[in-house]
Amino acid sequence: METAPENKAFPVSWDMFHRDARALAWRLSGQGDWKAIVCITRGGLVPAAIVARELGIRTIETVCIASYHDYESQGQLEVIKPVDPAVVDLKDGEGSGVLVIDDLVDTGKTVKVVREMLPKAHFATVYAKPVGCPMVDTFITEVSQDTWIYFPWDMGWQFQPPLNKDTRG
Repeated sequence: METAPENKAFPVSWDMFHRDARALAWRLSGQGDWKAIVCITRGGLVPAAIVARELGIRTIETVCIASYHDYESQGQLEVIKPVDPAVVDLKDGEGSGVLVIDDLVDTGKTVKVVREMLPKAHFATVYAKPVGCPMVDTFITEVSQDTWIYFPWDMGWQFQPPLNKDTRG
């Protein structure tokens, strides 16, 4: 009897994440006249801060959407706080000049909800999975759909078992 494959682990250190978020800023520089950043909380907070610093963007807004309720599986999406209308209306009422930042696009469900709020915004993530890739405009690193990314803010120092779980020497 075949068992379902386990998710692959992709641990990301603070140094790696900072490097990748700066790479995202570098890739975004010159792509637009950004008036504001909207970060998708909570994962988008850290990369948004790094991108804002690197690109000199001072207007930073949040859209608060809960999707991973148990840190293991994506559940029902809940918009806790929508984007401030003043940010939506900066240019044309549809998000032109707005850069939407998140740490990861997985299935694209969260991005779809935010894109309905800001149809002309530019969506950028640090990491992307194949199903969600078409939903974003810019990303840095693609990982397989069955990969679970362990972000530095979710981890503590502990033993990591080897990929081959046979540790009998």
